[in-house]
Amino acid sequence: MVTPEGLVVLTDRRATAGPLVEVVRAAVRGGAAWVILRERDLPRAQRAALADELRAVVPHLIVAGPDPLDGDAVHLAERDPLPDGDVTLIGRSCHDVPDLSIEHYVTLSPIWPTESKPGYGPAVGPNAAAELAGDVPWLALGGVDRAARAAECAAAGARGIAVMGIVMRARDPEMVAAELANAFATVGAS
Repeated sequence: MVTPEGLVVLTDRRATAGPLVEVVRAAVRGGAAWVILRERDLPRAQRAALADELRAVVPHLIVAGPDPLDGDAVHLAERDPLPDGDVTLIGRSCHDVPDLSIEHYVTLSPIWPTESKPGYGPAVGPNAAAELAGDVPWLALGGVDRAARAAECAAAGARGIAVMGIVMRARDPEMVAAELANAFATVGAS
């Protein structure tokens, strides 16, 4: 089973410094191999069209929520039901010890306080997140907004880092993605 690793970018069309697909394309050039399409407030038809556009520019697209929008990968909120049908990759958001059934990976958050969800927490830090995850592959989410923090997550054993605001709001999303991806990969490779 291939699970997300390295730099994983979550979308937020309301925060982008440019058109969402272009920001994602730049993040992919910078090193993001995985993208999680959020935008859960859009009607299904619009979300499905956006998913199709993104699939044309990203190596791996995961859809937030139980509906994979004609794809094969979903990322569920803590209380989302499991998807119906044929889905080959399932992730789940967690804020404590993962209580999983058939999921393949988790995001643990918030690792640090985050601008995207101020006051959300408490922040757990990368080492405590690793303890919470145990043997479950995990992505560090929340406040991973600089290279040193990406490196800390890799050193703690995260499979990857999941970021949103720092890339979505960036004037140069390719450069920001490259800095985070390289910092994570450098420690992860050692």
